[in-house]
Amino acid sequence: MTNESIVSVPDPARTMEGLRDTGYEFDTAVADLVDNSIAAHATVLDIRLTADIRGDIRLSIADNGDGMNRDGLILAMQYGSPKRSDPASLGKFGLGLKTASTAYCRRLSVVSRNSGDAPALMATWDLDHVATRREWELLFTDEPDDEALEHLDAVASGHSGTVVIWTKVDRLMNYKDAASGHARRGLEKKKNALIEHLAMVYQRFLDAKDKRAPNVSIRVNGAEVKAWDPFQVGYSELLAGDTVKVEGSSAEFIVSAYLLPRPEEFPNEEAAKAARIATTRQGIYVYRQDRLIHDADWLGMFQIEPHFNLLRVEFSFTHELDEFFHLDIKKSQIILDDELWAWLKDQFLPAPRREANRRYREGEKKEIGKASKGAHDASNRTIGTKEAEVGGAEVNVNDPNTGSVTVINPRGKFTLKLPVGSANRPGEVFIQPASGIRDGMLFEPCIIEQHKAVRVNTEHDYYRKVYVPNLKNGVTIQGMDSLLWALAVAELSATTDKTEENFADMRFEVSRILRKLVEGLPEPDLGTDSDAA
Repeated sequence: MTNESIVSVPDPARTMEGLRDTGYEFDTAVADLVDNSIAAHATVLDIRLTADIRGDIRLSIADNGDGMNRDGLILAMQYGSPKRSDPASLGKFGLGLKTASTAYCRRLSVVSRNSGDAPALMATWDLDHVATRREWELLFTDEPDDEALEHLDAVASGHSGTVVIWTKVDRLMNYKDAASGHARRGLEKKKNALIEHLAMVYQRFLDAKDKRAPNVSIRVNGAEVKAWDPFQVGYSELLAGDTVKVEGSSAEFIVSAYLLPRPEEFPNEEAAKAARIATTRQGIYVYRQDRLIHDADWLGMFQIEPHFNLLRVEFSFTHELDEFFHLDIKKSQIILDDELWAWLKDQFLPAPRREANRRYREGEKKEIGKASKGAHDASNRTIGTKEAEVGGAEVNVNDPNTGSVTVINPRGKFTLKLPVGSANRPGEVFIQPASGIRDGMLFEPCIIEQHKAVRVNTEHDYYRKVYVPNLKNGVTIQGMDSLLWALAVAELSATTDKTEENFADMRFEVSRILRKLVEGLPEPDLGTDSDAA
């Protein structure tokens, strides 16, 4: 029996090609490179995303960090480079520089110097060269190209620093004509999305007033990246907060729930716009070492619903819990164990979610009230032209304060109680949108300025989910209004003092059934999604 150890070297071309498909989004890939710059103690980063006249794209990220000598640069370009001496470093697995870059380009170059008077060195992985040579052959030179040197000197003149360069970019744009106007507009869109992503991910680094992380300045194509705080501290309300110690470890994580104001409650329109209140922004924001690694969802705990647009939850931990949370290679997601997941879902989050829902409903009530004004005018005009033809019971008001009325219909003469009121708007005497109808019913017969009318409950789910999306569709609104008015008038024509309660029970049951039937319909869009484009 023979036992032996065999060194099995992976095929370089197949390995590199395979690692291109690790699932990096463009913004996430660039952020991985920014992590390396911050880990190298950079205070200034300058990102250039450009395309030449032929449409060839070039990404260049220059920093004024520590820089590297020859040995350091070779190690940095190694797949699975040695572990950093600082375990709290944003760079973690020794793969990000290579995998993040080659996810979008076929040629990755790094230019670096470790002092202001040291020569700049350049190392390059060229996937086509590796495939031809069939070797892990890293290209190395002490004569970097002029554009890379210019960029390095612009950011770190007389100082150590590094430039990461992508060329042969083949996966960023899908346009066949890379120099076309469509491609250039697409590249501009990529740039703007990158700025927004970096503003959120590195908020604590970009905000000079935030002392949790070292301060960093980032520019993209000359534009300064300004910190964006998802929790809008200073405007929001801290609903709940907890520091949790992990069993078997001295490490802790922080979880906090913030409730944002509604857009109209911000001090000005600019502040409301900056908050980016939208369904895409609600949820849990996960931070590692004060760097956002996962944003804006409920980690599979809940569905995204507009009722929770004002709720954002911070979940922060340090590098000590990387293994506990199963941090992935892209540093973009974590896995919670069943007990912690259940604690968050069933114990920590229910109270903040109830409060967020309550606040949203309050604001929604006001929004629907505003939206419904004038929406029923056409119905009132149409019914007014047909009121005499329709006929029905004769109703006389005895006491408007108590709602006592006398109803004369084919069944006799009866004294009943009905809501009696006046028009909220000129001509609004047949269909009146209202809130707070008793027992949560969708509608109820009433008398408005001596006319037989119906009040429609704007707080009922049927109004919210069926009426509101159609408020600008006059024919649809008239059709629904006519039906409810007809039911109210028919009730007055058929009721007696002995059956009055039965009709009320029927309205209650109809309202209950309708509420159930519209459960699965989408929430209304009230125009409050202020998320930046």
